[in-house]
Amino acid sequence: MIRNKKIALILVAMMLVSVFVACNQGGGTQEAEKPAEGTTETAPAPSGDGGFISIATGGTGGTYYPLGGAMATILNGSDMGVQATAQATGASVENVELIHVGDAEVAFVQNDIAYYAYNGIELFDGNPYEDIAGLATLYPEVVQIIAAAGSGIESVEDMAGKRIAVGAPGSGTEVNARQVLEIHGLTYEDLALADYLSFTEATDQIKNNQIDAAFVVAAVPSSAVTELATTHDITLVPIAEEKANELIAKYPYYTFLDIATEEYRGFDEPVKGVAVQAMLIVNSNMDEELAYNVTKNIFTNLDAVGESHARGKDITIETALDGMPIELHPGAQRFFDEQ
Repeated sequence: MIRNKKIALILVAMMLVSVFVACNQGGGTQEAEKPAEGTTETAPAPSGDGGFISIATGGTGGTYYPLGGAMATILNGSDMGVQATAQATGASVENVELIHVGDAEVAFVQNDIAYYAYNGIELFDGNPYEDIAGLATLYPEVVQIIAAAGSGIESVEDMAGKRIAVGAPGSGTEVNARQVLEIHGLTYEDLALADYLSFTEATDQIKNNQIDAAFVVAAVPSSAVTELATTHDITLVPIAEEKANELIAKYPYYTFLDIATEEYRGFDEPVKGVAVQAMLIVNSNMDEELAYNVTKNIFTNLDAVGESHARGKDITIETALDGMPIELHPGAQRFFDEQ
């Protein structure tokens, strides 16, 4: 983190903490992945001059962490004079808060989560985070609708009266599921069952014939879907182009994306669909020159990013603003304007 703490401030802080502890025994804590309600503090503007840059990613077994590590290596090898590290976190929701309070300078999030946070809706209802800004969008995380063969589900409309896994409670996937159903004139009340399951739980229940279909929002190929397709016959349910257009018009963080035949076993033609985007955010008060240099160094070293994870090869300058849901930081804007 980029800090400029003085000894006097540390002493004052220690005194305040002592007083607080004396007056408030047994105070509770918030869950890390939930947005803090009523948070009003704003992070100091990071300068990057000889300081630290923490890149908030996700779990160490996910996609964000190796990509963040590669980006940190790139920044460390640049002439920026910074020391960058990749920080393992609970991913998108937690990362928004880390940027807001100044505990990270750069963070990976899904672009729909960034949109909700900035506007104070869905997972962030009534608590907008208007101090986040975009650096770039990175690669698609596809809205995949997986149906059991023989379920009779060949379109989204066919999900009426069926048992559907809609994502874990409070997840971005659950919001995506509601929005896709809504565009097709459906709500959870039209389903036989709307089950709040993780990807792993959902694929297990498809195997056991406990549900008929599931929403999975992830980069393709998804390991959970790959494993399921290897052992069971499944169908990928398309989102028709007309409906995709309606979805994107109403929710601009979506983009078009077809799932290629080679991504999963057993498919003879691409499946039409939509995706959200993985993206990078910073605090809007980050120094413009720092934001420019971070963006420039990452996007002029994409070969190194691509070597860290297969999804890194999907990151390009040409698509770096696709599905950008919030205001772009002026430093990043300057870099892309130069291209």
